[in-house]
Amino acid sequence: MEVIRTVKVKLNVPDQRRADLHQTAEQFRYCANQTSEWAWRDSSNEYCVTSKSKAEDALYDRLRDETDLTSNLVQKGIRRGIEAVKSGVEAWKRGDRTSQPYFDAWSIVYDKRSATFHRDHVSLSTVSGRVECEYVLPDNTEGTPIGDYLLNEDFEFRMSTLQYDRFEGAFYLHARMKRTIQDGEDERSSSDTHSENSTVLGVDLNVDGYFAVTSTGAFIESADYINHRRREFEKTRGSLQKTGTRSAHLTIQQMSDREHRWIQDVLHSIANDILSEARRVDTTHIAFENLTGIRDRMANAKRFHAWAFRQLYDYVEYKGEAEGVTVEQVSPAYTSQRCSKCGCTLEENRPSKHEFCCQKCGYELNADYNASKNIARKLAKRLHSGQKSPSGGAAYQLALTSGTLTLNGDFHTSDRVSAEGESTDKPHPQRARSSDRAK
Repeated sequence: MEVIRTVKVKLNVPDQRRADLHQTAEQFRYCANQTSEWAWRDSSNEYCVTSKSKAEDALYDRLRDETDLTSNLVQKGIRRGIEAVKSGVEAWKRGDRTSQPYFDAWSIVYDKRSATFHRDHVSLSTVSGRVECEYVLPDNTEGTPIGDYLLNEDFEFRMSTLQYDRFEGAFYLHARMKRTIQDGEDERSSSDTHSENSTVLGVDLNVDGYFAVTSTGAFIESADYINHRRREFEKTRGSLQKTGTRSAHLTIQQMSDREHRWIQDVLHSIANDILSEARRVDTTHIAFENLTGIRDRMANAKRFHAWAFRQLYDYVEYKGEAEGVTVEQVSPAYTSQRCSKCGCTLEENRPSKHEFCCQKCGYELNADYNASKNIARKLAKRLHSGQKSPSGGAAYQLALTSGTLTLNGDFHTSDRVSAEGESTDKPHPQRARSSDRAK
């Protein structure tokens, strides 16, 4: 069998070659968007093209002429577009509302033809030839994903993704590493697997109240404050647009950049708080709701919220990869209506936006906190049901305020608090927090 791991490593890109990578990413997005536009034939999706070979036959020559990319990167761009269209068609078949995919995120997909991977550096194809980039490695790699996988000769490099963090101004390679487990070898004895007992941390995202709430009772960042700051930016831009001068136009551009840096900073901070909470309870998995169609599901959700939620998920995912934490999405169905204590699922369980009161057992708690526990339970159940061992294999448990809860209902008290803390299920007052910006 094969073991696949992803390692995030920062690259030291020569200053004179950074523009080459930015141009490569821009042309790579162009190929993906041109493919999406060509393949997305009409709004019913009935005639969308989902065949990679058909797309390459139709688009390869034109995109090769219109860009400075190598043939391999053109092919990767076409395939990225087709994969997104295929996901859209699948969403349509499930009855979800969807639209033509559009790519604006910074990323480039590399394989062994467009990149040469080494243990200390990588050679990447760009629009202006190859660029050699050294890895920025920690002083001590022992016990880290970099030491366990990237520098481990038992693992080989596979197709990887290059991303750019605009806030840090840094390039990161998300290197996929593969190791083949021989017959008779015990995978669990290797350093590249999760512990035998896995713990899931659930995260609920919101457009008002607290931006993120975890199943351990951490209330992170004020969504209301974020919305307020954005309205202030919009108000100022509106006043400048009425002025109509060149100076006002330049100021608007500067404000847009400042706003983007600010929200990126906020999302990084939220992601760090979530990962800190995951470390605190020794989490192996973090669960979010599936973000597809979130604007239609959530009242008052705007395009900004959908973008911010996806950006936060990406940050948590790649930060989690560096710490060996798996981040996944689960179905959002009934997470806000189900009682996390007895399982009763009723619309009436939500008397108000942020209150939950079970009509069956009388369980009362914050509605977002209740949803985060249901999100954690969904992933734990999916992981448990996916085990092939008839004995059930590893135990999957939910990370809660005062300990962990197994799928069988067995509660294990944390060393930090008493079991009575979970009986009321109220988040510890010192744990309910947002950033200093919201105070």
